Parts: sequence; structure tokens; C-alpha cells
Amino acid sequence: MTARFDLVIRNGTVLDGTGGDPQEADVAIQDGRIAAVGRVAGAGREEIDAKGLTVTPGFVDVHTHYDGQATWDERFSPSSGHGVTTVLMGNCGVGFAPCRPQDRQTLMKVMEGVEDIPEIVMQEGVPWNWQSFPEYLDALAARRCDIDFAAQVPHAPLRVFVMGRRGVDREPATAQDMAAMASLVEEGLEAGALGFSTSRSLFHRTPEGVLTPTITAAEEELTAIARGMGRIGKGVIQLLDDFADATDEGSTEFAMLRRLVEASGRPLSFTLLDISIYPGRWKTLLREVERANRDGLPIRGQVAGRPVALLYGLELSFHPFSTCPSYAAVADLPLAQKLARLRDPAMRATLLAEEPTYRNPQMLAFMRNVGNMYVLGDPPSYTPPRDQRLDARAAKAGITPLELAYDLLVSGDGRTILFHPGANYTDASDANMASMLRHDQTVMALGDGGAHYGMICDASYTTHALTYWTRDRPGERWPLPWTVQQLTDVPARLVGLGDRGRLAPGYKADVNVIDLDRLRVAAPHPVHNLPGGGRRLEQTAEGYRATVVGGAITYRDGAFTGALPGRLIRGARSV
Repeated sequence: MTARFDLVIRNGTVLDGTGGDPQEADVAIQDGRIAAVGRVAGAGREEIDAKGLTVTPGFVDVHTHYDGQATWDERFSPSSGHGVTTVLMGNCGVGFAPCRPQDRQTLMKVMEGVEDIPEIVMQEGVPWNWQSFPEYLDALAARRCDIDFAAQVPHAPLRVFVMGRRGVDREPATAQDMAAMASLVEEGLEAGALGFSTSRSLFHRTPEGVLTPTITAAEEELTAIARGMGRIGKGVIQLLDDFADATDEGSTEFAMLRRLVEASGRPLSFTLLDISIYPGRWKTLLREVERANRDGLPIRGQVAGRPVALLYGLELSFHPFSTCPSYAAVADLPLAQKLARLRDPAMRATLLAEEPTYRNPQMLAFMRNVGNMYVLGDPPSYTPPRDQRLDARAAKAGITPLELAYDLLVSGDGRTILFHPGANYTDASDANMASMLRHDQTVMALGDGGAHYGMICDASYTTHALTYWTRDRPGERWPLPWTVQQLTDVPARLVGLGDRGRLAPGYKADVNVIDLDRLRVAAPHPVHNLPGGGRRLEQTAEGYRATVVGGAITYRDGAFTGALPGRLIRGARSV
């Protein structure tokens, strides 16, 4: 029989991304698009037998930081190993464009402090063959990768590009500065950026502890940029904010977000987390989101699909003793030598007694909150029982949580990873996270791939969503069609990518073929495959039988096929 299609996926259980009931069907692909879904008579030049398997659209992660990795690597790992076929980068106001040569060091310092990307990696890997944001997009357009990727105009580089040292020092922008920033954002959107992003979080600091350029930017500055977006009718706004002023009655910061949407007419999303040190704040913000949408203002919360996993270990970026003064003497030793020194009772006593010093007080507080940590384990458990928390284990053993943390780190081969659920697991419960994720005005996101190379590895949240929430969770579990929709159609439409996220004729042929019974995620582990020999955390999955991007099979049973159909996405899309 003469082949009629490029690829046919036959006999699978199709979940089309709309949340509708599964159907036993074939999926035919031609010229990078879905040609038919149903019983397909015509043959494919290549076919996949999906009998007994689940067929879904490719997953869309709207919150990543692959801005640098996209310039040096053809694979968006670890995201592309977890069924993700499209990512949006440039979040939280940080990135590499626009940038003049004299400001490169400044932007690298910001990225190192905020996103835990070692400076040597950026020095060796980022080609800097651009200055303007459109030139950055042109450089990305020349790349050939395993998945599709899109960018946003980040506020920190923009501010430094326009204001120079004044921007770094967070001086107020003049009217001329604001007009220039608005014009450059418009230019970036016209060139293909999907939006504009900024950060107002005190967690975001350089390695020296200096706040990033955007943290104290005035509302007038943000409004000027928002109005520019409104003038051309393009782009989404993404924002990270601590909402430190939030009370049961509301938040003046959130009121500013409303005004930005009113001024621009553009959709806005922000990071929404249940953080233990800010109890109940998520409820206030969710009420404000509901009120905004009732008033016709499209504001949504981006919610992590599992507890935000801050990971600590002797081979990782941080651990509870890594900022103690005496630890500096062993920090750069090979692991075996480091272990020998750390197992010396005198060194143990010294480090347990010392007070750590670090220029980011918020981060230091997290690192030393050892009572709320767990051993991650292999396979990893992201929702461990309360009695496994270090404070409970230490009390049972008759020692302090800090002593237990030390002993765990130096035990065995020294590769124990401590897991601190920094958000979305308050009081060892996933109930608040579930409430946020099930809300109609939130979107599952925050994979953070391409950043936090030695501290966070949450890009596997897509696999976790399909295993934990629909199959393994004790108690209530979620419908599989609904969960697939949250990974595909919902995030795609949030950022204007209406040409993907569904399995229907005319949509982009991004597809996953999954053995749900075998689907599982492995423990993260450090690898040294970044430029300059830099380290990052990798995390693999089992159960993805095939991933298809634009009609090309990119992964089979977790193995990369060598196909590079991924391209830069310029601008919003529709079928």
C-alpha cells in the first residue's frame, strides 16, 4: 500500500487535550500537522503500534529558563525527556538580551545568583552574537533543537540596556528611560517574543547579595511598558512577587497587577505558591485572582505541579553547612577526600557549632531550616510522610535535626540528597497544592528547566502529574483526561500558542505515546555536561514509548533519536 501519511500512531487510547473522554483511535500526521484522528485507513511511511498505550498531545511548559542553554545545546534536557515538546523561557525578568558588551558580566552575575547557573558555564557557553532582543531571536532562529521554544523580553536586561549603571543600582527610571523600555519591548514583541517578564522578589539577588535590577522598579515604569504592549495588542505579562503586604483583606501589590492589566489589556500570570513561612497567603491571592477575573481582568496563577524541591547535597550547589566558614577548606575537594575530612569528629563538631554566613538572607533561612527536610530517596518521594521529616527522625534518635542532617550527608557514598519542600507541602500535606491546581484560574507550570542547575530539578513535574495525581496519590485522584489538559491545552492557550496542545486536524503534530503502567521518574543525579565542565542535575523517566515533535520522532523509550525538529516560535499562533 502506498504511504499516504508521514506517520500513523495506531490503536492507542487517545486523550486529545480538551479534557474529553478517551477514545480508541489512530492519529495520522502529515507535513508536521495532525491530519486525522479516528480510524485511519491510509498507511504511514512510519507507524507506531500504540495498542495498550496512551496517546496525548506534547506537553507545554510555560515557565522555564533555557535562555542560555538554548544557545549552546541542541537538547532541552531534562524537559524533553518528560514529554515536553514546547517551552517558554525568559521568565522572572532575567535573561541575556538585550545586552551591550560592557553589560554581559552584570547579566551573568544576575543569572548566577537568581537561577544558579555557574558563571563559567555562561562564559564558555553563551555566544553573545547579539545586542538587541530581535538579534537574540535571530540567533535562536538559527538553532536546531529537540523541541520548540519561545522567549519573552526580560525586564532586568532591558533596564540595564536602557539605564546602564543606574539600572543596576535600581535608581528610578526617568520618563525618557520608561519610553525607551516600552519601545524596546514593543520591538521585541514585533520580532516574535511572546511576552514581557519581571521580578519583584527579595529572593532574587546576585551572588554578592545585591538585589536584581527590577525588584524596586516603580509602578509607573511597569505601567509604561504595559501600555506599550497594549498599543500593539501583543504579548503576555509574567511576574514573580513575594506579595509581602498580603493580608486577609487583600494586597496592594496585587492591586498594582490589576492596574497593569487594565492599562495594557494584556493577560498576566504570576507565580502562586503555598510557602510555609507565609501561611495562608495563597488563599488571599487566589481570592484576588477570582475577583479580577469576575471584573474581566485575565490574571492567572502559575502553580507548581508538585512540592518545589530544593535539593541539597555534597555534590550540589548548597547544603546546610556549605556556607559555614570552615567548610571552605573542603568545598573544592574531590568527593572521596571531602568525605574523609567531613567524617573527622573534629570537623563535624566545628561545622555543627559554626554560624553560616551568606549574602542572601532568605536563601540562608531555607538552607538552615533542616527540620523541614527529608531524604529524597530513589525512587524519589516528593510527598513523604511527616514521620520521615528530619525533625521527627532526630527526635526519635535523640539528636538535633542539624546533627542528623550532617550524618546523612556524609553517610554511604556521600551522594545522599536532602529534599526541602520549599513550597506546596505545608505541614507535610498536599491539600493546599491540590486546591490551587484544581482551580479554574490557575495553570500547572514552574518546571524551571535550564536554571537552578545544582539545586532544583522540577522539570519532571509533567511525569509526576501523570503518576502521582492520577495513579499513586493516596485518597482522591484526578481524572486522567483533565490532568492531560492541564499539561497541554491550558498552558498553550495561556501564552497564545493556540496551534498546539490538542490532537485534532490542523494542530501541530506534537505527540506523546505513553505506557502509563510503567511510567515513573528516576531520582535526580548530577552530571557534568555543561560548557566548561559545569554541573547540572539530570532526571530521567521510564514509560515514554515515543515523543513526536512536528511529526518527527525525537525520543523512543527515553533514547534520543537524533532528530532535531525543534525551532524558535515567533509570536502567538493559531490553527
